[in-house]
Amino acid sequence: MHIFITIIHVAVCIVLILVVLLQAGKGANMGAVFGGSSQTIFGSSGPGTFLGKMTTIVAIVFMLTSFSLSYTASRKGSSLMEGAAQPAAQQSSPAAPAGQPAAPPASPAAPAPAPAAPAAPAQSAPAAPQTGK
Repeated sequence: MHIFITIIHVAVCIVLILVVLLQAGKGANMGAVFGGSSQTIFGSSGPGTFLGKMTTIVAIVFMLTSFSLSYTASRKGSSLMEGAAQPAAQQSSPAAPAGQPAAPPASPAAPAPAPAAPAAPAQSAPAAPQTGK
């Protein structure tokens, strides 16, 4: 049904464009103002023409197909990104054997650690006497 409405919608779009382009513009009488003609510029032009009625009908069908396509698209509820693979940062790491902590994932862009400077021997300070109450 969705494909059928889409085909109707595209056909109505093309017909609407053609019908609008075939009509004479309201500005065609604009030059008559400066020439002293008695015609009105944007006033009533009598009964509606066939192309005017056709434009109204095609525009209504266009709006109905637009509403129905948007309704079916919102009810479908699918996303373009549903089938996409998850990035490596969001994937779960393999479980570590029991008793061993899991190692954090290594970043391939991380530089190698620099060698540490030799540590000075630790001097132990005498422990402070603890007073108990």
